[in-house]
Amino acid sequence: MRVGVVRNPMSHANIGRTDDVSTPDAVLLVEPATPEALEQDLQAFAQCGVTLLVIDGGDGTIRDVISRAAVIFGEAMPLIALIPSGKTNVLAIDLGVPRDWTLAKAMAAARSEQAVIKHRAPLEVRWDDGRPSLRGFVFGLGAFVRATSLAQNVHKLGAFHSISVGMSVLGALVGTVMGGKRDLWRAGVPLCLAIDGEETRTADRFLVLATTLKRLPFGVRPFGPPREGLKFLDVDAPPRRLPGAFPALLAGKDSAWSSQHGYRRGDAAKLRITTDQPLVVDGDVYDGAGGLTVVLGPTLRFLAA
Repeated sequence: MRVGVVRNPMSHANIGRTDDVSTPDAVLLVEPATPEALEQDLQAFAQCGVTLLVIDGGDGTIRDVISRAAVIFGEAMPLIALIPSGKTNVLAIDLGVPRDWTLAKAMAAARSEQAVIKHRAPLEVRWDDGRPSLRGFVFGLGAFVRATSLAQNVHKLGAFHSISVGMSVLGALVGTVMGGKRDLWRAGVPLCLAIDGEETRTADRFLVLATTLKRLPFGVRPFGPPREGLKFLDVDAPPRRLPGAFPALLAGKDSAWSSQHGYRRGDAAKLRITTDQPLVVDGDVYDGAGGLTVVLGPTLRFLAA
């Protein structure tokens, strides 16, 4: 087993760490400081025949690694193991990866005949302006961008993992309900959205959210029952009857009035979006100016336990 480790020393749990990773099985350890360095390291991994790719970092590190690894490894993508050292770690939560996992535990699990391997396909964001595609697991516009910024402030208060998600959701709800129609939370953002080639809808949106995950923190189910594939949630601005709709949405309940009042969710093969607003992919904000397409990416194999 040839093991390659990409460790982000700036991830939450890695800051201040001085311990070194032993290399009894010729483990290749890298800590790339730039996107260019990460690409070079992954190319070296591919040339060395790495069969277990360990990502020691948070959701943003995972996004960066799999986005570049997809091009470099192609169809020969190695098995991926996560060491969840980020602030939220939503992919690790979805896969059921232990929060106290170490490199040694991951390698032992990979060698075991009882190894648990789960399959997840990331979503892929393709930009019209030629920027390299991003592969991640959570995409959002509108209120989700503001909620992400709120989460960063929550992290500064010392709350992480599921606690930070809960505090951010609660803060977003309070801000939205308490604000008037012209409040930034409720006013939404202008964008054009077409789902699976349907006629484009141009309107202000309170929230557009998409994921390929099956399980979210705290067991919330804004996309409905857990299932494979690309799921979306589309909410018009300003959101109507939000105090009543919000609990039902989080619980994954089907409410007869939801679509009538501007709440849509479902499965999609492709989301086509045109906007000049910022967007979020796996916890980081990107310039969304222009057009982009969100599709389901190739399935990856993850070591879960």
